[in-house]
Amino acid sequence: MSTSSAPQLPQRAKRGPGLLIGIIAAVVVIAVIVVIAVVSNRSNGASAAGKTVSIGVADKAEPYWKTYQALAKKKLGVTVKLVNFTDYSLPNPALSQGQTDLNEFQHIQYLANYNVTNGDDLQPIGATAVYPLPLYSTKYSSASKIPEGAKVAIPNDAVNEARGLLILQSAGLLKLKDGGNAFSTSSDIVSHQVDVTPIDASQTAGALKAGSVAAAIVNQNYATTGGLSKSDAIFKDDPSSTSAAPYVNVFVAQKKDADNALYLKLAKLYHTASVEKGVQEANAGTAVFRSTSAADLQKELATVESDAKAASKS
Repeated sequence: MSTSSAPQLPQRAKRGPGLLIGIIAAVVVIAVIVVIAVVSNRSNGASAAGKTVSIGVADKAEPYWKTYQALAKKKLGVTVKLVNFTDYSLPNPALSQGQTDLNEFQHIQYLANYNVTNGDDLQPIGATAVYPLPLYSTKYSSASKIPEGAKVAIPNDAVNEARGLLILQSAGLLKLKDGGNAFSTSSDIVSHQVDVTPIDASQTAGALKAGSVAAAIVNQNYATTGGLSKSDAIFKDDPSSTSAAPYVNVFVAQKKDADNALYLKLAKLYHTASVEKGVQEANAGTAVFRSTSAADLQKELATVESDAKAASKS
């Protein structure tokens, strides 16, 4: 048999540089996919766990905030940094400028007034509580027993004057134009059984104790320092009523964060039993907790902002 007739084995393909490059490219692609998956998983976890959220407050020293911080860490894996403000005019600008992520110190009426005055659009994302504003008297046991023409003091600041008038209206002591709203003033009184006397909020308890007025609308802090007792409260607004809706205290966020899932969870965390217990202890049991949805709070804000704009034009 000649060499030329011998069967020929198939020739092995030579491993040139093209094949090697292809293998390297495939390995790189796989590595990239793995890295992306890992980073994605870490990113999703980092949306809550390990995150720090700053909240502007006006009462950082109250023990219930420590309870709240511990729960945020335990249940959500979030570190809550509290930023305390002693001047109420500062927390909203700080939030708007991104110095804090949320704040919790105000009710809807205050927020509406801020937004309209400053052209801002901060939004409520969770309700906390309503604090009833009582009508006090050391002489009369009910609003109906206050004699016609008697003097009744109310705070003269923009926020509390309107609320005080609405309370007196609910007590049957006066009537307001168009039923009144969160921006009514004494000039909106259309009929009255008592002589309404607006004075500085810090003087309301003193005027009552001195006997210069028959009754007075007094904020909780001034009632406490002024020596008024719970038994001296003869009437207060119904926290579930329409007129009390603007006075629901709220967690507030920038508009772009109004649907932030983590922030919504932090607002809900406030209603944990241990936190609510601390809130009551800090406020002499006066808090009436509310769990109004973010959507309903935002609708109420829009209504109150409309009232604020109308009031500024009148």
